Amino acid sequence: MKKLQFLFLIVLLALPGLGRAQDLKNGVKLNLLSPFVRTVSGFYERSVNDNLSAQLGVFYTFGLNTADTRFSGFGVTPEFRFYVMDKGAMQGFYVAPFLRYQTFRLEADYTEVDINASGGIVEREQTEKATFSTFGGGVLAGYQWIFGKRVMFDIYLGPSYNSGSVSYEDGRDENNSEIEVRSINGFGIRFGTTLGVAF
Repeated sequence: MKKLQFLFLIVLLALPGLGRAQDLKNGVKLNLLSPFVRTVSGFYERSVNDNLSAQLGVFYTFGLNTADTRFSGFGVTPEFRFYVMDKGAMQGFYVAPFLRYQTFRLEADYTEVDINASGGIVEREQTEKATFSTFGGGVLAGYQWIFGKRVMFDIYLGPSYNSGSVSYEDGRDENNSEIEVRSINGFGIRFGTTLGVAF
């Protein structure tokens, strides 16, 4: 047991020096703003050279409400980052074209009103369900810092466009649907702030 504790202590003491012994080529980050919209969002960035990196983002949204529609689902966002300042790998100002695929499970509650055989009004609470998938992309401008050779902090902003289609479970179409998709379809703004670790 003491040998295992000693080995663990050696590894902990060696970790701070790893970033100095070799160039940092990788980064893992979490979006700090995502929890405010009931989303978990993470990124893996890999340096190609001092001026170019590739990044893959993955997110999962659970139980978010927009208008009268609830949606949950996931998406993937591949992008390339072109660093235009000579700060070293994965540092400084960058421009980043990206693609994005998203798929969501949509639900909207509504009240169905019928007249029964005796002429009375009958109200029934119903839930409409659908699946919505989009594909799109855009371009970001951002700035990324690496502090102490380990801590990554990134902030970015840019326009995006998503186009998708809805598949309704009960055979409805968008003209008589309670489900609202305009907030996640069409033009939008992608922005975020991430915090992570380089290695």
